[in-house]
Amino acid sequence: MKTILVTGSNGQLGNEMRVIAAQYPQYNYIFTDVAELDICNEAALTAFFAENKVDFIVNCAAYTAVDKAEEDVETAYKINKEAARLLAKFSAENEIKLIHISTDYVFDGKSYLPYTEEMPIAPNTVYGKSKAEGEYEILKQNAEVAIIRTSWLYSSFGNNFVKTMLKLGAEKEKLTVIFDQIGTPTYAADLAFAIMKVITAQNFVVGIYHFSNEGVCSWYDFTIAIHKAAGITTCKVLPIESKDYPAKTPRPFYSVLNKAKIKATYGIEIPHWEDALLRCIKQLG
Repeated sequence: MKTILVTGSNGQLGNEMRVIAAQYPQYNYIFTDVAELDICNEAALTAFFAENKVDFIVNCAAYTAVDKAEEDVETAYKINKEAARLLAKFSAENEIKLIHISTDYVFDGKSYLPYTEEMPIAPNTVYGKSKAEGEYEILKQNAEVAIIRTSWLYSSFGNNFVKTMLKLGAEKEKLTVIFDQIGTPTYAADLAFAIMKVITAQNFVVGIYHFSNEGVCSWYDFTIAIHKAAGITTCKVLPIESKDYPAKTPRPFYSVLNKAKIKATYGIEIPHWEDALLRCIKQLG
């Protein structure tokens, strides 16, 4: 029986990996977070891999607090770059296949066409730069790796935009949301399914891939859809420009990902973001 190690398993995606594992009982799973395995600690990783035979690593661990990363640079790089390098190093040494989750923030958000995997990266935040350097470090190790970049991740687990808008929609009569930042929400349950498609595929094809749900929207459109799905009618949602909502760090104005490569390589059918949202809202009950 092959073993899958899932790091960062207490996060949104890690929890969705726990859920989907039940559908794939042919694998043995080791779910870890920092309390069980510190992936920034080389000695801890050495001991872990000496004791455990692992066939796949799914690295869901990441420092994702975009604004906080601007001040906590060291920690962001430690988790997003150094830990990624270490996991790739041990993957290469132990012939383990690595699936690493990256982000749309490696791009500058100035495109007007969906980003393909071949387009040049140009991160302009600490978060984006640390994730980009993590990708670079991984590729240097010559491990068997699939890097999957995603965007606007949400889930029934953890804190995220969907839960925040549900909370604010229930509490407030009026809400202003940015309408000039365009991207695609990703339901972490659908990303977990895509990861399992990669793992169970006949051929593991090394490379960089993009995955989000289908379609595009603004944060404003997304909020309208969240409230509609949840039956919230008492909160008026108004569109505003990014310049009217001061943020510590710049957000990409356009971060739509082209998913043609992962669909063609692994035969993945990707649901539209509105259908995915309905499933998540239903899950939240």
